[in-house]
Amino acid sequence: MERISWLLLVVVYMGMVVCTWCQNSSSEAITAVYIVTLKQAPGVHDYGVLKKGTNVFRHGGSGKSNRMDKTRDGNTSHSGRSSGSYIARVHDSLLRRALKGEKYLKIYSYHYLINGFAVLVTPQQAGKLSRRREVANVVLDFSVRTATTHTPQFLGLPNGAWAQHGGYDSAGEGVVISFIDTGIDPTHPSFADDVSDRPYPIPAHYSGICEVTPDFPSGSCNRKLVGARHFAASAITRGIFNASQDYASPFDGDGHGTHTASVAAGNHGIPVIVSGHHFGNASGMAPRSHIAVYKSLYKSFGGFAADVVAAIDQAAQDGVDIISLSVTPNRRPSGIATFFNPIDMALLSAVKAGIFVVQAAGNTGPAPKSISSFSPWIFTVGAAAHDRVYHNSIILGNNQSIAGVGLAPGTDKDTMYRLVSALDALNNDTTISKDMYVGECQDSKSFEPDLVQGNLLICSYSIRFVLGLSTIKQAIETANNLSAAGIVFYMDPFVIGFQLNPTPMKIPGIIIPSPDDSKILLQYYNSSVERDGQTKKVVTFRATASILGGLKANYSFSAPKVMYYSARGPDPEDSSLTDADILKPNLVAPGNFIWAAWSCVGTDSMEFEGENFAMMSGTSMAAPHIAGLAALIKQNFPSFSPSAIASALSTTASLYDKSGGLIMAQRAYANPDQNQSPATPFDMGSGFVNATAALNPGLILDSSYDDYMSFLCGINGSAPIVWNYTGQSCWAYNSTVSGTDLNLPSITIATLNSSRTVQRTVVNIAGNETYNVGWSSPYGVSMKVAPTRFAIANGQKQVLSVFFNATINSSSASFGRIGLFGTQGHVANIPLSVIVKISYNSTNS
Repeated sequence: MERISWLLLVVVYMGMVVCTWCQNSSSEAITAVYIVTLKQAPGVHDYGVLKKGTNVFRHGGSGKSNRMDKTRDGNTSHSGRSSGSYIARVHDSLLRRALKGEKYLKIYSYHYLINGFAVLVTPQQAGKLSRRREVANVVLDFSVRTATTHTPQFLGLPNGAWAQHGGYDSAGEGVVISFIDTGIDPTHPSFADDVSDRPYPIPAHYSGICEVTPDFPSGSCNRKLVGARHFAASAITRGIFNASQDYASPFDGDGHGTHTASVAAGNHGIPVIVSGHHFGNASGMAPRSHIAVYKSLYKSFGGFAADVVAAIDQAAQDGVDIISLSVTPNRRPSGIATFFNPIDMALLSAVKAGIFVVQAAGNTGPAPKSISSFSPWIFTVGAAAHDRVYHNSIILGNNQSIAGVGLAPGTDKDTMYRLVSALDALNNDTTISKDMYVGECQDSKSFEPDLVQGNLLICSYSIRFVLGLSTIKQAIETANNLSAAGIVFYMDPFVIGFQLNPTPMKIPGIIIPSPDDSKILLQYYNSSVERDGQTKKVVTFRATASILGGLKANYSFSAPKVMYYSARGPDPEDSSLTDADILKPNLVAPGNFIWAAWSCVGTDSMEFEGENFAMMSGTSMAAPHIAGLAALIKQNFPSFSPSAIASALSTTASLYDKSGGLIMAQRAYANPDQNQSPATPFDMGSGFVNATAALNPGLILDSSYDDYMSFLCGINGSAPIVWNYTGQSCWAYNSTVSGTDLNLPSITIATLNSSRTVQRTVVNIAGNETYNVGWSSPYGVSMKVAPTRFAIANGQKQVLSVFFNATINSSSASFGRIGLFGTQGHVANIPLSVIVKISYNSTNS
């Protein structure tokens, strides 16, 4: 253990030395991290073979038992195999020859998905590397960011998908899901391997290791959590890695990674107890699947592409089945196409290796083209609300009721309590002029206990709570110290449009999120108190109220709905926001108010600090739902390619909410429920995930690695870039295709110039069946599909020809849908999106 600590100290110290050199050498150019790829093909192109007729890769490491506890030999992406060591030596040799006698620091050697390395050099040195004949590409590193108890029931898993696998105790077994995130808390019961009478098997095809460090000790991994590593070299070289906060290990100091891992694969039936209240039992989507953690995001700074690529490279080499990325870039990739960036291209090689890749869409909605996940080989997931909501309210003495939030108990029934404003309960030593934020109730020493005891304390909720400078927990502690009966927060009028998550409270309490409703509370209070004419101090408190409480869940019929923050299409093809012929997002899944496991030291949400579970919202929560459901599909159809899994999820997605109405999409950050309209494919992709139907899709639309390569080679000027990233020449592909012509379970046409014919090929994976074809045309487009009826046997293919004709001139997107309706009950939906329409037979605009 002492040796491990010493090694970690050396790594951090090296980072400090390097960064001192970077900052203090005024005579030298500022250094930065660059990702360098070489022309020689990476290991994934050399090891193993593709199974005939599929896009599924047999990993070369299959059959190796999991190495549960191994120390790391440094922060590199290779696992010690001879091939990796050889390539690392090649990288070292190249650097010595190219930068002879100069200072540099190699951070990673990539060899499985990308043949290359990450290195800290000056721009001049990067130029020297780019001119070497062995070097294909040099890219500046960039930053990235992180983008349930009831959702299994909402998705119908207990009586649907789980039942098809023999129940929750078998769902996902044998499938390894990897998480590129902030790490994991291995002590959480959601990741224990002894919660069932049936022991977990060891996945034979997985060959990853479990790092051992002082805060991730031996025994942290088990048959459930089968692998764990961390990647932080790029951050260390920049001098921004804080070992005390960020943990130089797979341990999660943030909470985000623990949360996402349990959403996808957490154990079934784990009690959710927060602030002493029981909120039900939690389960992941695939509770028997295995978890492998590749930490490359951190609490204090987010993360960097060089570390993320290293994590992806290692996960693929270790033999994972699914990669879940709740990670998006901080900026849109530059260059001729958004698809050409180190992360997406590493993921393309992962897909070639048969790995299904899920990524969060981003939390930058609801603006158009706000999507942060671009490529057709990545399954991009937006966030929707599910039907469980927590309501709280306060009843004033004048019988007015005000809605609010707060996972808190109510006051005693049929009892009204006196309201006392914090500003009217100050002691003689405290004034507003001395402490302008005293109304936020952060220090009990500022108040007169006799005025607060047994009453409801009114506190202000300002922007300081949003920034973390004040906290609900501290205000509750103040109320407890003063023996208050409860606490009421009103919204500062300067906090406009801020959306509050339900916040746990141990005592009766409520937060009124609306500034207008807050005015109603304050007007009632001020009209009910009697003040001294000279001092203006309150002589008599007459305002009363009772809090109903917010611990009981309610269920809405207007779910699902696309959340305002969920990033939207159309997919931008380049930095000038040219529209791509690719539908993004692919679909939406539960992402709002999701209960899931939380790290014991997690601080991503301060209100859940010290808790074992937290309620979080975002596309980061939606993506692992799909990762878990993909594990169920992988278990059901082991030979499915990544695109086949994507097709099964997409063509079976639901278009309607629980009431049978169209799924709605929120259109504004402020008052989102008052600003919503029917969701389009650019809001929700194919629709809302239908977990049970995805296990029996009937028809599949499949795409291969070669199809994606033909697509990339079809982008104007892309040939040298494709060569740079893959080591493959576009000359090897006899024909190229546009995004519209990829065999995706959607059709997107950025510009319909008069007319166009598009084809889709479906494969029947079910029994013999006859399908009828129907469609609705996008506005301004006439269309037909041939054939309109076909019979198809198991394993057979059918080509569908779709004819589009623009009938108006328009630059406004319009949408339609093709439906394939089988006589055995299978239904496949293919969404249609046409943006610019150019008609030579019309003068309409």
